[in-house]
Amino acid sequence: MNRTQKIGLLVAILALIATVIHSQRATLSVALMERVLEQRLATSSVDHFKDGLHVILCGAGSPLPDPKRSGPCVAILAGDTLVTVDAGTGSSRQMTMRRIPLGEIQAQFLTHFHSDHIDGLGELAVMRWVNNANTSPLPVIGPMGTKAIVEGFNQAYKADARYRQLHHGDAVAPLSGQGMVAQEFATPEPEQALKVFEHNGLVVTAFIVGHSPVEPAVGYRFDYKGRSAVVSGDTVKSYNLQKMSQDVDLLVHEALSPELVATMNRASQKAGNAIAEKVTADIPDYHATPVEAAEIAETANVGHLMYYHIVPPLLVPGMEAAFLAGVDDVYQGPLNVGVDGSYISLPANSDAIESGILK
Repeated sequence: MNRTQKIGLLVAILALIATVIHSQRATLSVALMERVLEQRLATSSVDHFKDGLHVILCGAGSPLPDPKRSGPCVAILAGDTLVTVDAGTGSSRQMTMRRIPLGEIQAQFLTHFHSDHIDGLGELAVMRWVNNANTSPLPVIGPMGTKAIVEGFNQAYKADARYRQLHHGDAVAPLSGQGMVAQEFATPEPEQALKVFEHNGLVVTAFIVGHSPVEPAVGYRFDYKGRSAVVSGDTVKSYNLQKMSQDVDLLVHEALSPELVATMNRASQKAGNAIAEKVTADIPDYHATPVEAAEIAETANVGHLMYYHIVPPLLVPGMEAAFLAGVDDVYQGPLNVGVDGSYISLPANSDAIESGILK
């Protein structure tokens, strides 16, 4: 058999194999799906974390659509204690996709009541309930007004809870665990750190931030075994936040680029879209800029700065560089612009700061 014949035979064999695979693609895909699901359902993505304080973005975005960033949500894992801050659109699905164990969430914190920070609450509460057959409702901890939010969601999901219990029974959906229960606290005074949660070494304190006309608006500090992190919530540059962030290992801070939003404003004006023009003119006055967040991090001696609640979406190559323009001039520490799944890991009683993206 000459070389040409050998090549022809090889091509024929490969074609035959491809034909067989194509004809069996449905069977093969189902077998692969089963194997992958078995592996993913048997493990959690956070199982490999050492004891420590671990901060994961389950939503790094804003109300504006962004393929890399869902509505604002931050998951905090401290030892075996899992809590979440805010619950924006798609956040619970991000946690499910990245194998963060929703059923083990022990508390949900709210920074304020803008729709993009609470519109995923109902879904998160349902997923937390049925993923672990929880027998008690999800505690939702937040400033005054939280009770009304929780009561509204509970009413909206009341029929859904009944349907799920009738269908799955107590093995999956015990009625005692459906919904949420509110735990309100009075708005802290300026320069006051108010303890709002403590469990197995994790201490959570709340403090006031500036998001007028949105009131109340708070941020949270998390301390566990010598490690610390602050989540800003929505805010302008705030001395109070800077004070509460002093010497923390991690600051998770919202940021809006006024230059990029101004570009959106000009485009809206040229397009004759008066609503978009008005919105993009309004929003810069109650958010911090990337440079302002960096100034806070530098002054407060923060170990690592992670941006979230990114405005606007960074959709085009080069936009991240534009978003960060001027930041290097004011902050000398490590930083990253968060996407869904971004995490910072702070091992207990250590100075180490590790980062990555949960897949």
